[in-house]
Order: sequence, then structure tokens, then C-alpha cells
Amino acid sequence: MTAPIEHHRPPYLVSTDPDRLDHDAIHDFLTNDSYWVPGISKAAVDCGIQHSLCFGLYDQAIQIGFARVVTDYVRFGYLADVYVLPTYRGQGLGIWLMECIMNHPIVSSLTRLMLGTHDAHGLYAKFGFTTLEVPERFMENVDPTRRINFDPAA
Repeated sequence: MTAPIEHHRPPYLVSTDPDRLDHDAIHDFLTNDSYWVPGISKAAVDCGIQHSLCFGLYDQAIQIGFARVVTDYVRFGYLADVYVLPTYRGQGLGIWLMECIMNHPIVSSLTRLMLGTHDAHGLYAKFGFTTLEVPERFMENVDPTRRINFDPAA
């Protein structure tokens, strides 16, 4: 939708260039190390990437983090799959990744940006995220197994 944007903090880089993304590395982390989609299929990860505004975090050419915003590019976005590899945590890279996301021209113009987290409330609060003020206005239909093993050939 938009030209790729890059932010440099040598030796680190945050980029929205989809051609830089290491789909295998993203899949490996999500399926083996995330609490939110353990065992997710590679096809499901690839499909999610294809339909999102993605942010890769790199140490030179090596992908060390990732986040994506599922969005209509106008009013709504859902921040998903945010991670920094454990060996790179504690260096402020998660904060920098979030700064890059929140300052992106599309993301910064959205009326509503939502996310779900079990353990990073403090990080997201730094960027204006709060718990839902009127939760009864929001509804959900949750079945985490529904497309975890998505196969586009099926």
C-alpha cells in the first residue's frame, strides 16, 4: 500500500519492506516460542503476513523481531505477533520497534488500534494503550484452533 519505510539504529534496522521478511524465522518464533499461537502452520503465518502491514526488526541481515498491524488502512488496526528474540531483549529494541510502529503514517492516523497481551501491559501503556473503558461495547468470537493449521491448498 505504501513505499517501505526504514529506521536505522546501527547495527539495527526496522523496516516495513515485505521483501526483507524472513518468513521461516517468523514462523519458527511464533510456532515454537510464542504463547499465543504455538504450533501455527507456516501457511497461516505466510497468509497473515501477506494481509498485514509488517515491521521487521533486524540485526544487520538477521531478523530478530517482528510485529504486524492487521488494518483497513483507514480507521482500525490490530497489533499482532509482536516479539523480539530473547537474546536481544533488555536493549530497548522492543520500545524502539513500538516507536517505529506508532509513528508510521498509516498507524498514526488510525482511529482505533487494539491488541491483546498477557504480559506486556507496561510496554504498551508507554504508547497510550489502556484497558478497554467500555468492554461491554466489544464482543468477540474466539476459537484459537480455527485456522492455526491453515492450508491454502485445502
